[in-house]
Amino acid sequence: MKGSARRLKQNNNINTDYVISGRYKFSIQDPKELAKHVFEDIDPSFSSRVKKGDFIVSGENFGCGSSREQAPQAIKAAGIQAVIAKSFARIFYRNAFNIGLCLIESDTDLIDDGDLLEMDLGRNRIKNVTKNSLIPTKPIPAVMQKLLADGGVIGQFKKYGRFKFDT
Repeated sequence: MKGSARRLKQNNNINTDYVISGRYKFSIQDPKELAKHVFEDIDPSFSSRVKKGDFIVSGENFGCGSSREQAPQAIKAAGIQAVIAKSFARIFYRNAFNIGLCLIESDTDLIDDGDLLEMDLGRNRIKNVTKNSLIPTKPIPAVMQKLLADGGVIGQFKKYGRFKFDT
């Protein structure tokens, strides 16, 4: 995985209302339309700056707040290939993997907006190409890796007709 880092103006405690405002929860059902409003309340230019394959980089407690399923859907529909943060709210973490959105836990202090990153999930590290540095990541649990590989829970059902957590 290779892409550019996109940092948010607010670093910690990014709640699901910041990811996608509650005013869109029932009025917009199409994830591609939701993606046009991702992070709108804290960074109105975000959706116009993000490119397919970018990484969101944030601090602690990313995805806190409600269990709004539209939050990870909007991020994924915006073309983000992974969110890199110091920690994630538990429900957001599970919702993201359920739809096949990759979440990486790592120290993000040495990643700046626009840095070119290369993710190596097998070696549990991020290479910051811009700064020529390696940053260790927390390993992704095997069950979550399987969900990512299959495209989430729905992908698993399409592929196997059931949940399949063995490799």
